[in-house]
Amino acid sequence: MSWTVFVAGAVLSWGVYGSMLHDGQMRLGSPLRALLCVGVAYFLVGVLVPVAALSQQQGGLAGFNAGGTTAATMAGMLGAVGAACIIWSFRSGGSPLYVMPLVFGGAPVVNVVYTMMVHPPKSAPSPLWFVGLLLASVGAGMVLYFRPAAA
Repeated sequence: MSWTVFVAGAVLSWGVYGSMLHDGQMRLGSPLRALLCVGVAYFLVGVLVPVAALSQQQGGLAGFNAGGTTAATMAGMLGAVGAACIIWSFRSGGSPLYVMPLVFGGAPVVNVVYTMMVHPPKSAPSPLWFVGLLLASVGAGMVLYFRPAAA
């Protein structure tokens, strides 16, 4: 299956994530209840599915190493911290109409800068790269500024 199918899955999943998380938090009456539900979902999808899949492969549960395990665990923690930050931004009065455009506008910029620091490019970025960073930031700001009125 093409990698683009999985990108589309992530876009659709994360595109609905904030609004649905906010709805769950409001219905549960507590951001901590919502965070617990997110944690259960992470466990179901992030632990049970790979354990089942790896168990079907010869030696699938072996082969872990300290470096890869540390990096992958830290990445998972960053994902969970991000979910907690979104939940607390809702708790502090933020609406998905404001929070999610800022998160999804800012995160790609941070991702590109961080990735370029960790995996330096072979050549200097094109000046259009800087224009792209600026447009991503301006685009997120425009989505936020011209958003529909919250209900």
